[in-house]
Amino acid sequence: MRLVHVLLVEDNEGDIFLTTEALEESKFIEKLSIARDGQEALDFVYKNQGFEENLTPDLILLDVNLPKKSGHEVLEELKKHQVYKKIPVIMLTTSSSKKDIDLSYENHANCYITKPVEVGGFLKAVTTIEQFWLNIASLPSV
Repeated sequence: MRLVHVLLVEDNEGDIFLTTEALEESKFIEKLSIARDGQEALDFVYKNQGFEENLTPDLILLDVNLPKKSGHEVLEELKKHQVYKKIPVIMLTTSSSKKDIDLSYENHANCYITKPVEVGGFLKAVTTIEQFWLNIASLPSV
């Protein structure tokens, strides 16, 4: 069993807390890192601005509505990068807009999940992400 490093890109403290709680019991996650805006996410992945020692994430959970750079901008930039384009990116957001969904897939998102509003549904969604992406799917090496 391969342990993975997950990068959560989220600016809502409540969603950070719930996602962290849902993934806390995982047997597959070695490290969960958090970036609170789009620019910080790019700096984290590219190892800039104080993130030089960080490990490259194996999976990214990316919100659409972020400060500094939107999730769409982050996704588009990552998927153009020769090395980092292989990292699976799951859009995990409150937006159910057809425009956001279509743009995410046009920019090569691996999955788009609209966050359920109620806590139980949200926790189940995160657990399902874990079960599929970390237990069933094979992640690339980056």
